Amino acid sequence: MNLWGTGPFDNDSGKAFIDEVLQDGDYALAEAFDVVLDADMDFIEAEEGQRALAAAEVLRSVLTDDTSRIVDAGLRDWVQNADVAALEPLRTSAFHALKRVLSSESELPELWEDEADAQEWRTDTEHLLAALG
Repeated sequence: MNLWGTGPFDNDSGKAFIDEVLQDGDYALAEAFDVVLDADMDFIEAEEGQRALAAAEVLRSVLTDDTSRIVDAGLRDWVQNADVAALEPLRTSAFHALKRVLSSESELPELWEDEADAQEWRTDTEHLLAALG
């Protein structure tokens, strides 16, 4: 797992997701949640989980008008200009996707369990979950 912090954009997949949002907008968010929520997916690989976490952070930022955790200037601009009403329906998908990312059906909790910052990652993810719940 190539990461440099506990935040949703502090890993290769989360950082790459920024470009997806800038290119595909709302669709990138919906697609990240849909992949994790696919009933045919028995196990969520780390990359899909990290993309869902990044998408959830983008959505939270749009819905709360709080860009303090958005590190990329282009993404911050996108968030500030996003259509809140159009993105609000994704809240439920984001919530359920995060629940699944935190579950035993996901690789991320397993990968984080041996890391020094495991509790910080889990706490941050649970706060994100609560913000979307």
